[in-house]
Amino acid sequence: MVDMAFTDKLGIHSLIDVKAHREGTQFNRPNLTSVRRLARLYGSNLDVYALIVIKYRVQDTAVSVSNVIFVPIELLHWWCLTLGALGWGQIQFVDSRDIRIIEGCSRQPWMLEFCDAILVSA
Repeated sequence: MVDMAFTDKLGIHSLIDVKAHREGTQFNRPNLTSVRRLARLYGSNLDVYALIVIKYRVQDTAVSVSNVIFVPIELLHWWCLTLGALGWGQIQFVDSRDIRIIEGCSRQPWMLEFCDAILVSA
């Protein structure tokens, strides 16, 4: 689920998942985390699941980074997320070429949409 984790001075435990997106590719639908894991993790307001998405290009033998996005999952718009049918379900990007962030969103409305998405997909 995570590539790194840390706890800050306020006791917030952040679990960070790093995703790489090679620009110029066609299939861009990576799994982020399982529905069950996120639901269990977000039982505590002191836990945060965040993503670092690194967008890059490859030309010959050179790699260049074009963008880095660091965002808690609850700031991602549900327009760019979907639920895949693997086990209890996987949260995935619809297309990692188009990541949409909701400025000023809080966890509660995002989680309500998360629950709605689970019910619709069941």
